[in-house]
Amino acid sequence: MVKKAFAIMLAAIFLAVGMPAAGAAELSPAAAKPALPPKPSKGKDIVATAQKYKGVPYRYGGASPKGFDCSGFVMYVYNQHGKKLPRSADKQYETGKAVKPKDLAPGDLVFFTTTEKGASHVGIFVGSGNFIHASSSKGVIVTALGDTYWKPRYLGARRIL
Repeated sequence: MVKKAFAIMLAAIFLAVGMPAAGAAELSPAAAKPALPPKPSKGKDIVATAQKYKGVPYRYGGASPKGFDCSGFVMYVYNQHGKKLPRSADKQYETGKAVKPKDLAPGDLVFFTTTEKGASHVGIFVGSGNFIHASSSKGVIVTALGDTYWKPRYLGARRIL
C-alpha cells in the first residue's frame, strides 16, 4: 500500500514538473511545436547589422566586409551576434526551424534554388516582404521576395533565433 501511494505521488511530481514518468512516451520530433517567433529585438538587431553592409561588393567565397558571397554574408552577420552558422547555404538550410512564408519575421533566413537543386542562395528577411543578401551581380542589396527572378526560386525559410 505504501509503495503504491509512493508510486502515485512520484508520477504526480513528474507530471507537475513536465518530466515523463517511467514508461511514458517522449514526444517525437514530428510532434514538436512550430517555430516560435524570434525575440523582436534580436531579429531587428540582425537586420540592423546586415544593413550596415549594403553596397559591399560580391566576392565568391567572401566572408568579410571586403567582399561577401551569400552564405558568407549571412554567416558573418550572425557571427556578429554570437550565432555560429555553417559556411554554405545548403548547410544553413539544415539549421534552425522551418518557417512558413506567412510567419516570416525579421532575422529569418530565406533560401532559394538558383545554381543547383536545393538551397544554393540565402538571404536575411528584413520585413515588409524584403530580404537582404549578397547578389552576385550587385553585391549586398535589399530585394523583394516577390521579385520576378526570386519569387519562382523561393525554397523556404529557417528561424535561427
